[in-house]
Amino acid sequence: MAAAVKSRLCRAHRGFLSFTRRYDHSATVLKRQYDAIVIGAGHNGLIASAYLQKGGLRTAVLERRHVLGGAAVSEEIFPGFHFSRASYLLSLLRPHIYQDLELKKHGLKVFMRDPYSFTPMLEDGVGGRPPRSLMLGADLTKTQQEISKFSEKDAKVYGDFLRYLERLACAIHPLLDAPPVDIVGLTQGSLTKRISALKSLKPLVKSGLKLGKNAPDFYELVTAPVMKVLNRWFESEPLRATLATDSVIGANTSPSNPGSGYVLLHHVMGELEREKGAWGYVEGGMGGVSQSIARSARSLGADIFTNSEAEQVLIAPDGSVKGVVLTDGTEVHSKVVLSNATPYVTFKRLIPQEALSEMFIKAVEQIDYTSPVTKINVAVDKLPDFLAAPNIREGIPGPHHQCSIHLNCENVEVLEKAYSEAQRGLPSTRPMIEMTIPSVLDPTLAPPGCHVVSLFIQFTPYLLEGQRAWTSEDKERFADSVFDWVECYAPGFKNSIVGTDVLTPSDLERVFGLTGGNIFHGSMSLDQLYLARPLPSVADYRSPVKGLYLCGSGSHPGGGVMGAAGWNSAVRVLEDFKKL
Repeated sequence: MAAAVKSRLCRAHRGFLSFTRRYDHSATVLKRQYDAIVIGAGHNGLIASAYLQKGGLRTAVLERRHVLGGAAVSEEIFPGFHFSRASYLLSLLRPHIYQDLELKKHGLKVFMRDPYSFTPMLEDGVGGRPPRSLMLGADLTKTQQEISKFSEKDAKVYGDFLRYLERLACAIHPLLDAPPVDIVGLTQGSLTKRISALKSLKPLVKSGLKLGKNAPDFYELVTAPVMKVLNRWFESEPLRATLATDSVIGANTSPSNPGSGYVLLHHVMGELEREKGAWGYVEGGMGGVSQSIARSARSLGADIFTNSEAEQVLIAPDGSVKGVVLTDGTEVHSKVVLSNATPYVTFKRLIPQEALSEMFIKAVEQIDYTSPVTKINVAVDKLPDFLAAPNIREGIPGPHHQCSIHLNCENVEVLEKAYSEAQRGLPSTRPMIEMTIPSVLDPTLAPPGCHVVSLFIQFTPYLLEGQRAWTSEDKERFADSVFDWVECYAPGFKNSIVGTDVLTPSDLERVFGLTGGNIFHGSMSLDQLYLARPLPSVADYRSPVKGLYLCGSGSHPGGGVMGAAGWNSAVRVLEDFKKL
């Protein structure tokens, strides 16, 4: 079996390399003058470039890596196995962007998941039956039947809870699709300018009207510990813990910390194929999203380049930007520059420090980028077989295999302990694991009979014991402990492993440019949202340097493959460009 797998992997690898070379050679020649330059070909940068080009600005995108997509990227880490190496699910991409840029026409295909959540119990079965599990899906009746295994009361109110979340999420959609309120415009300048700035209040007013009598519920959810809300709705631990995972995913917080409720809300804001709150797999991996956006941008005339790392933003004598210089010394001039890098990278590495005030630099240094995430990508030569849902036929996926599979999530206490250990600088001894197997729906990702497995793991510190970097031995030891836990739920998993790719917070920073390894380009805590994202003085995407804008997830509305920051920043640039 192993020899056959390796043979197939080598053939697939040769085909992939051939495709990669054709793609790279299709790039146009980098010109020396553009209207706009975008640093970083993550999804927000690509979206910004498409709208800028659509608005009439000659635009170039410069990506430092060999592949497009930033964290929304597909990579063949092992021959024949194509991974969504960082970001791994799609939901939050704003519908109007999906439609405006005709992403389906440009190759975006999404596999919907139903059911979408599976939480197996680590327990002995009773009377020869398998251990219990909790499976959630779009069919409310089936989901209620699943929940009733643990609580009849919870099953009855679950539908009401979903409607409660949907009301709150839909009410704040207008805030996602527009820049924050223009405080400077409303409070400074001529009367004409202040009147003009009034239009920035429209999304806020619209959200307020949509919330209506639900405003107190919204305020409570975004400020409270999520457990305060979940405990009021539900009594069964498996359901509360499963829902609580969305309140901490990617965030260095616990379900009992204030503000964790907002993280939960953030993860139910999206929609996919007009289904609210749905998450799906992208054909070919998450790079399929980025590639479709890139094709759309190119069709509009944008130039996109890989292996083109910006060394520094060039500043003119009058203090405004005049382009960028690449690491090879090439200068490319432009009237505006948009940075899709994190605010820290933008202001501490790309901008000459003398162009910024000392007070502003200090503020940038205080932005929280703490990350609790380690991502492990695993190639396996057979389908995982769970004790709680045994495979009926070898190699044939069951409904649960397409889900987000929550391991070590039987009760909230496990999540709390995992968080507590990481705050002491220790990797969690029983970590929260979100497992996905996208190849069960998308066979293009792995050779026949094989699968790609994504393990999104919390909680792990950036520095071990608060002071030392991860070594290869540390990473191997932690990965082995994670695989041991998976083995508890799915015996035989460890023997099926063909290859692993372990990305600790520091690896996520090194590979993808995510400061601190934070997948959101900065904490999604209440002090770093909306008017304060990433800082109050740059919340409108404009920077202290004239002509320099932020367009990444470090700006409003934040992280996830949402695209709103790219769209909003492009709108801001086009408004300002008319005044130049």
